[in-house]
Order: sequence, then structure tokens, then C-alpha cells
Amino acid sequence: MTLKLYNSLTKKKEVFTPLHEGLVNIYVCGPTVYDHPHIGHAKSYVSFDVIVRYLRHLGYKVRYVQNITDVGHLTDNADAGEDKILKRAQREHVEPAELVEIYTRSYFEDMDALNNLRPDISPRATAHIPEQIELVEKLVEEGFAYVSNGSVYFDVQKFKEYGKLSGRKQEELEAGARIEINPEKRNPSDFALWKKAESGHIMRWKSPWGEGFPGWHLECSAMSMKYLGQTLDIHGGGLENIFPHHECEIAQSEAANKSPFVRYWIHNNMVTVNGQKMGKSLGNFITLKDAFTKYRPLTIRFFILCTHYRSPVDFSNEALDAADKGLERLHNTIKHLREQIEYAKDGSTPNSIYEKLEQYKRTFIESMDEDINTPGAIAALFDLSKEVNSLLDSGQEISKKCLGDIDTLYKQLGGDVLGIIPQIFESEQKGEADVLDNIMRVLIDTRNELRKAKQWQLSDFIRNKLTEIGIALDDKPDSTAWKRIKK
Repeated sequence: MTLKLYNSLTKKKEVFTPLHEGLVNIYVCGPTVYDHPHIGHAKSYVSFDVIVRYLRHLGYKVRYVQNITDVGHLTDNADAGEDKILKRAQREHVEPAELVEIYTRSYFEDMDALNNLRPDISPRATAHIPEQIELVEKLVEEGFAYVSNGSVYFDVQKFKEYGKLSGRKQEELEAGARIEINPEKRNPSDFALWKKAESGHIMRWKSPWGEGFPGWHLECSAMSMKYLGQTLDIHGGGLENIFPHHECEIAQSEAANKSPFVRYWIHNNMVTVNGQKMGKSLGNFITLKDAFTKYRPLTIRFFILCTHYRSPVDFSNEALDAADKGLERLHNTIKHLREQIEYAKDGSTPNSIYEKLEQYKRTFIESMDEDINTPGAIAALFDLSKEVNSLLDSGQEISKKCLGDIDTLYKQLGGDVLGIIPQIFESEQKGEADVLDNIMRVLIDTRNELRKAKQWQLSDFIRNKLTEIGIALDDKPDSTAWKRIKK
């Protein structure tokens, strides 16, 4: 079994081979933090979270970098307009840095709720201005960029492979340019590396060309190369980022380093809402926080993974309701299995059961190896559940070890890889809490009896031991309560 990934650069599936054996470096374009995350963010970051999880499942050491864009993303993506963060900060009468903190926290809260693993490194654009200036200086020195009126632009005509990711040719770019003529540029398709800060522009830094701020495309090249090297194994993002963002990343990175920038370009498809493209102007813009008021975060994660990452997914109440019921069926099987483990006995289990388990695992892996086919992997989990339900309902005595091995398989495939099966369900947590409370009632009742008998040494011994493990007793005239405390 060999992992194959669809490479947007070559337009075909390729066997995945990292640059360095056993190590995978992956960079994914992160959010521009000027608003709460929406369901489109969920589609992208759940998709790449599963790719990272699966690579680790295969035994790779993965370094996952996902940036936080906190400056430089202009409203029309054409080196003009207002910085989205600055515009929002002015509207809400807060400092840009204050706004960034609010929405960065919001982003991580929602990603945690979706059970996405945190990136190994989450660099911010504003914390890497020196690296970005250094990259611009190198491009100017090499003749790929030019200074114009305090701004610096990349000369796309100097980079002959510009357009190799998107498939857009230079002639088409010139003929189809619908960009208002910028007298600072030599060519309409040239893009900004550094922008001059006009009077009143708050977010500005000193540079060799005067005070200004970095272009949107620059940060990803500078930060990815700082933490992952000049050639990345995987660079990910949404389809909408192929042009101009990723095309510009390739141009500036390869022009500076004279080496391939990315080995595998991976792009996820987009989200529609009831068949329409999502947008605030259409009134169908859905933040994750709003979605979480109606659906469990794991339901939304499961819903996303039921569609291949390269296919569009249509968000609707009907689709989410169906996903919720499907996930609940899967979870109920696992809950039933775990209940049976508690009462099962030791013993032997027919080899035929283990052979079937291996078959479901193999089908799961084969699906994931085929360009991260999560719908196929989920289908394998449901086939496994059908087998498990039949086994549990058959009345056949299954050993505790075998039931535990089935649960481990669920945890590995559905938990560690897909992230849709909790290690512990809320009901199990509640059960553990109930058991602890009952144990504490027995200890408190025993201590009270000792106190009545004036056996103070033993009653104090119980209190002191409980304190040592982080539990405090609160004696009142008619009762004793307990609570957890920091040790």
C-alpha cells in the first residue's frame, strides 16, 4: 500500500515521497484574522488536519506550519484597496493588534472544537517583517523586483514559469487583465512585495524603501522557508488561493532560491450553502460559532469528511441532520461495545473475527492511500460497525481482549486518523464522575463515623490523604462536602 496524492502542479495523482526520508514538512495557508471563522474555514482546515493525522499514522514525523495573517491582505487581492484588518479595526474603533487577538483566539477556539490538532508552528506575519524585507531585498538584487515610488513589485516577465500552477499564460494575463492601471507597475500583472504606507496608515514598518507594509503573498514564502527550508514537501490551501496567491508564492520563492519551492501542491474545494456560493451579500454567510449552536462540532467535522477534500460540499440543514444521525449510529455502536468490554471474560476468540478486522482496516488504509479518500474510509468504519453489531447481538461469547482490540481499532482509525471518535464519550465521563462521587460519599460517611467515635487520628488521616491527591473536605454543621483543589 502506497500513499498517492493529487498534485495541483502536475494535475495528476503521484506517489508521495518526501524530500527527506521519514520527515514531512507541510505548510498550509492560515486565516486572515479580521472576523470569526466560517464553515469554509472548517472545510479547509479539517481536510488538512486529516492529511497531517494520516501522515503521522503512517509513521512520518510531520512538521506542520500554518500561518496567521495579521497584516497585508488587501480587500481586492490586486495590490489595491484597504487592508482587511485595518478596515475592520477602524469600523469597530479598536487597535488592529487588539482586533487580531480577538479573532485569533476565536479561530483557535473553533478549530479546537472541531478536534483539529494545533499546528506545530503558527507564525504571524507581523512577527516576521525582517525575514520578509530580506526576501524582497534579495529579489531586487537578483533583478526580479523593482522599486517604484516607495513600493516594490515583482516583475512577472522576468520569471518565465509564472502561471505554471494555475495554467494562466502571460499573454492571457495581459489580455484579460481587468485591473485598474497602476502607473507604478511596469506590467499590469506585476504584484506587490512591499507597499508604501500612505499618510494615516496605521500598520507600517521601516524598510530600505521607506515606511510601508508587506504584500499579502510575501509572508507565506518568508515564513514557510524560515521553518521548513527552501523546498517544502506539501503546501496546502483552498482552490481560490491557486491564483494569484500560490502562483505568486512560487514566483518569488523560486526566483530567490533557484530551486523548486513545493513538491506537492494540495488544494481543497469550496463550500456552498443550499447550492449557492457562500457570501455575506447573499445572506448565507455562516460562522462556525453560529453552526455550533445547532450542531455538534464533531457532526460538522464528520459532514465535511463524508465528501472528498477535492470535491465541493453543500452545507444545508438537511445534510447536517443526516450527518448527525449517521455519526450518532457510529458512536452508539462504540458505546455499546465499550459497555460489553466491562463485563466480558478472558478467553480465546476465533481467528475468523481477527481476519475480518484486518480486512476492514485494510479497506480503510486503501481508501486513505488513494488521495485521502475519507468517504471511502468512513464507509469502511460503517461496514466494521455493521459487523460489530452483528457480533454483539449474536450472543456469542467474545473475549475481553478481542472486544478491546476492536475498540483500539476504532480509536486508531476513527479517532487518531479521522478525529470523529472521542477517546472518551461524555456519557463515559459522566459515569466516571458518578463513580468518583459515590467513592467520596463512602469515604466521607466512614470519616464521619470515626469522628462520632472520637477516633480523631484516623479521621484526620483520611482528610490529609485526600488533600495530598487534590481533594479538600468542607465540614459543615450538618454535612461534609468535597471539591477538587490544585495540589
